[in-house]
Amino acid sequence: MLFLYQQVLKHDIGWLHDVVRAKQPQRLPVILTRDEVAAVLRHLSGTPWIMATLLYGAGLRLMECMRLRVKDLDFAYNQIVVRDGKGQKDRVTMLPQHVKAALQQQQQDVQHLHTQDLATGGGGVYLPYALERKYPNAYHEWVWQYVFPAAQMSHDPRTSIVRRHHIHKLVLQRAVYAAVRKAHISKPASSHSFRNAFATHLLEAGYDIRTVQELLGHKDVGTKMIYTHVLNRGGRGVKSPADLLGASL
Repeated sequence: MLFLYQQVLKHDIGWLHDVVRAKQPQRLPVILTRDEVAAVLRHLSGTPWIMATLLYGAGLRLMECMRLRVKDLDFAYNQIVVRDGKGQKDRVTMLPQHVKAALQQQQQDVQHLHTQDLATGGGGVYLPYALERKYPNAYHEWVWQYVFPAAQMSHDPRTSIVRRHHIHKLVLQRAVYAAVRKAHISKPASSHSFRNAFATHLLEAGYDIRTVQELLGHKDVGTKMIYTHVLNRGGRGVKSPADLLGASL
């Protein structure tokens, strides 16, 4: 308010004394146990199951998972590169072995869909920032396609171009909501609860909080620190909690 009156309206109203700043209420996160995570995942299938397993097994945020592109998955080093995460930070996390085969099949299915789109004059995808101007043909390339594309083409509201965007967040949110109910879990769990469980279960497994913070993307991590720990295992050599559950998923 002071900035508005002093800098914009150019009206000096003096200093506002004894003003109490509004604070955002702190809420305790919903934490699912390992058995509860396994129960929810058992009631998911197809793309929602893959995405939910990545939220739990790699600690991804919902939008980070939806915006994954083909080039972000490294099956050789078992890692996922999260581009432009919260705070415009990039980071590396593990690619859970438990979902690796399903992700590879997902890529094959998406590649087939991309080939069909190209044959009908489509196949373009949104590119961030000025990349579309810098690389005018990149939006048709396979590596830039979304790992989880939408089922139908849609108009880009910014440009009115018809193309295939990533899957809508409601697809996963509704699937998780239904799975939680089918699993008879009384907690108000959501898709974000998988990320909370990821962090909690790693700490329970003995990993230090600094490692968990780096995997969650809560702090900047130097490139050297990341790549000296991800070789062959991904995500600082940490085994995914999804793999710790094994066959129970």
